[in-house]
Amino acid sequence: MPAPSSPSKTRRAAIKSRIKTKESQKVADQRLRLFLVWLALFGGLIGLLARLIYLQVSAAPFLKTKAQDQQLGTLPQRTFRYPIVDRRGNVLAKDEPVFRLFAHPFLFQQQPDGIAQSLAPILKDYSPDKLVSLFKTGDSGIPIGYRLSEAEADQVKDLYLDGLEVTREWQRVYPQAALTSGLVGYVNTENQGQSGIEYSQQTLLKGNPIPLKVARDGQGKLLPDKFPLEPLNANDLTLQLTLDTRLQRSARQALHKQMAKFRAKRGTVIVMDVHDGSLAALASEPSFNPQRYFESNTELFKNWAVSDLYEPGSTFKPINIAIALESKAIQPDSVFHDSGKISVGGWPINNSDNSGHGNLSVTGILEYSSNVGMVHVMQRMERSPFYNYLKKIGIGQITGTDLPFETPGQFKDKQQFLDYPIEAATAAFGQGFSVTPIQMAQLHAALANGGKLVTPHVADGLYNPDGKKTKGLNLIQPRRIFSEETTAQVRTMMGSVVQNGTGKPAKIPGYRLGGKTGTAQKADSGTYSNARITSFVASFPLESPKYVVLAVVDEPQGGNAYGSTVAAPVVKSVLETLISVEGIPPSHPAELKAKPKKASR
Repeated sequence: MPAPSSPSKTRRAAIKSRIKTKESQKVADQRLRLFLVWLALFGGLIGLLARLIYLQVSAAPFLKTKAQDQQLGTLPQRTFRYPIVDRRGNVLAKDEPVFRLFAHPFLFQQQPDGIAQSLAPILKDYSPDKLVSLFKTGDSGIPIGYRLSEAEADQVKDLYLDGLEVTREWQRVYPQAALTSGLVGYVNTENQGQSGIEYSQQTLLKGNPIPLKVARDGQGKLLPDKFPLEPLNANDLTLQLTLDTRLQRSARQALHKQMAKFRAKRGTVIVMDVHDGSLAALASEPSFNPQRYFESNTELFKNWAVSDLYEPGSTFKPINIAIALESKAIQPDSVFHDSGKISVGGWPINNSDNSGHGNLSVTGILEYSSNVGMVHVMQRMERSPFYNYLKKIGIGQITGTDLPFETPGQFKDKQQFLDYPIEAATAAFGQGFSVTPIQMAQLHAALANGGKLVTPHVADGLYNPDGKKTKGLNLIQPRRIFSEETTAQVRTMMGSVVQNGTGKPAKIPGYRLGGKTGTAQKADSGTYSNARITSFVASFPLESPKYVVLAVVDEPQGGNAYGSTVAAPVVKSVLETLISVEGIPPSHPAELKAKPKKASR
């Protein structure tokens, strides 16, 4: 029988078993703690990743804006206007910086005499004594210079004198001065347009101010090396006009010459593209300097070619011929007898030269500018259709030009026109109603372009620095008032007026043009005075017209003041410039051949 186990061995075994169990429990606890640590680390990593995604994606725009607000500053915005240029890019109006100088005598660290001596060479309009006197007028904020140039402002700053403050402002400048003021206009001290395109296109010209960002350091101070972070010309658009400054200058010079020669009151020259109504030139005299508009008569701020009315006289005769042809009242070869005088409703009507010309064709009536012949022509039409057609082509209405202050023409009411035969008779040769010069150019453009009424305008649109148009004008769409056949017939007649009739002074060797003179008595309070208004209108080139040129000269003096002697030479001079500028080849080059010189003896 085996011997029983020793108690000591049993205890040792139990102790070992307990120790082993504790060690196992300890290992398990360590593993659990390690797992929890790893779990915490993994959870933290997931949280960091989620936070990173949130910051980089969801919250990124907000944080970017907040950072920029802390690091960037915004310069004060200013109201600016886009530059205005002509069709070739010549600047007509633009904003430029101007500097003002203020004195604060209570901050002077030197004697006023010494400061005055330093400033006087820079401020040429101020002597040292005058400056000292100004310094005594107050303790602070004394205006010294109002329109300093940038160079003068820098010279003042370089003096490093306490008590002098230079501030920068902006002003509108007009490099072409009076040459284009009738079209461009001017702005007042509050930068608001008051006339011309500056007024009518105010909405188009006023740029939307953009905030200019500058960098700041931790203390909020500007960092010059980072100024500005956005280009100053980020909103750099220009308003381009259809105007050609070279042609405008030529028109103004020719007009000024004739006005001086005949001591005329005023005048205007209009050069219009017959196909779209764009104005290549519109010169009106007298004019004004837009930079110093406050020195001018306010009447000059309205361009009288758009705002004032006149009776067109004989330049309207081709329009009436077109009306009669279009209405089938006459034919191009119709013949009428011109006795030199006629009585209508008890009112006598004479030709301007008080002579008769016998039997005249329609072309002959225009060549001689026969009033009596025109009365016979328009008597072929009933007065009601005649009146309706005049209304159809826009008499008594505005053209819709983009130039401001346009005045609608004046026209009798229909009943008066029908009841009194004299109304239709005088309307036959362009009197008894009134239009603006711009409307006369519009009507003759319709004869030149095949019968469509286009809208006169000078603004083309806004262009970006790449030369792309970003915004145009909403113009009245062209509408047909005559047929192409009718206008072709009238143009041929007007060509004969220049070749053989009263328009001879406008002839240009090698070229053909159609034209018509006009010399009308001016109406004053319902009666006609001895004062005249002379005009000449031409379509050029006659074979395929592109331009209409109209010159109107008001109240020329002298017994020889007629449309042929006063206005026709102006148009001829402008056309010669147009030929040079546009490079238009002659249609009859043989006429340009030099005559052989006689052999010297």
